[in-house]
Amino acid sequence: MLTAIIDYESGNLHSAHKAFERMARENNAGEVTVTADADVVARADRLVLPGDGAFPACMAALKGAGGLYDAMVEAVEEKGRPFLGICVGMQLMASLGREYKDTPGLGWIGGEVTKITPADSKLKVPHMGWNDLVIDHDHAVFDGLKTGDHTYFVHSYHMAVADPAERLAHVNYGGDVTAIIGRDTMLGMQFHPEKSQTTGLRLISNFLTWAP
Repeated sequence: MLTAIIDYESGNLHSAHKAFERMARENNAGEVTVTADADVVARADRLVLPGDGAFPACMAALKGAGGLYDAMVEAVEEKGRPFLGICVGMQLMASLGREYKDTPGLGWIGGEVTKITPADSKLKVPHMGWNDLVIDHDHAVFDGLKTGDHTYFVHSYHMAVADPAERLAHVNYGGDVTAIIGRDTMLGMQFHPEKSQTTGLRLISNFLTWAP
């Protein structure tokens, strides 16, 4: 069993790698590797796409990273490999990103990535820090978790999901802010599970043992 964390030079992958390695070891879930090799991505059993920065820059970097984009798309769309997008990696799953300029996403989850606009003007953007999850739909990734468990966010944009069934969880920040999305073999988390202590490690563990 091989889990590939895709390295397209978008963000610090050290903490994510360590968290996934730890939970893979505790769950006997095989090897975790950080890779920029399209061949490794193509043969991996699970894929993780992190992301740090602006939507257009991350999409451009992914598409320009030596075949990584094509290998990832084939693995997810044609081979049905379990996939997890984290932070901007989740946002790239959308149909469209509206950060700086309109940029097409992967189109795996219908919806647009738009700026967070809290109803309470006292709430600052970016949305930064801990917030309590509200679970909208049951999913294997929530095994052992419940509404009220908290995770760590750092973002100014979030995904407005077209189909409510594909928004698995949200948080409240002057209105609903999408936290977890998913369908079929695909999952996305707006927060950083590797920085979310017990809740985040449980989510990583559940992804590594998920059999969609």
